Amino acid sequence: MSLTVTRGPSRFRAPLLLAALLVALPAPAHAQRPAMTPFRVTHNVEPAGATHVRITGQVTNDAPVDFVEVYVTAEAIDAAGKRVAQGIAWVGAVRARGTADFSLRVPAMRTAASYRVGVSSFQPLGHLESP
Repeated sequence: MSLTVTRGPSRFRAPLLLAALLVALPAPAHAQRPAMTPFRVTHNVEPAGATHVRITGQVTNDAPVDFVEVYVTAEAIDAAGKRVAQGIAWVGAVRARGTADFSLRVPAMRTAASYRVGVSSFQPLGHLESP
């Protein structure tokens, strides 16, 4: 038994080759923008003993909807911009156009040059996922 291989018309080869090359080429990298949130966060940093700093502040919801399961993350940042410690606080609910207080502790690091604080997680009221 012999097997004969036939090729299709040559007019299909070039577009197929081009498509295969385009799929194989890496896509250009785009700068990622931070996720847009309806929140503004203000904070203060104060010593909380020898091992931690306390970060207190307020989350302001600028949206016309309530949010629940709001969490705030605070990061200690060194002079090179690297995170050297972090803390997370559960804020709970933040009403539409309202504010909510938070307080958390972050390990005190001698190399910390600044602190970055922001809302790291939230859900619009009425859009909770069941387990």
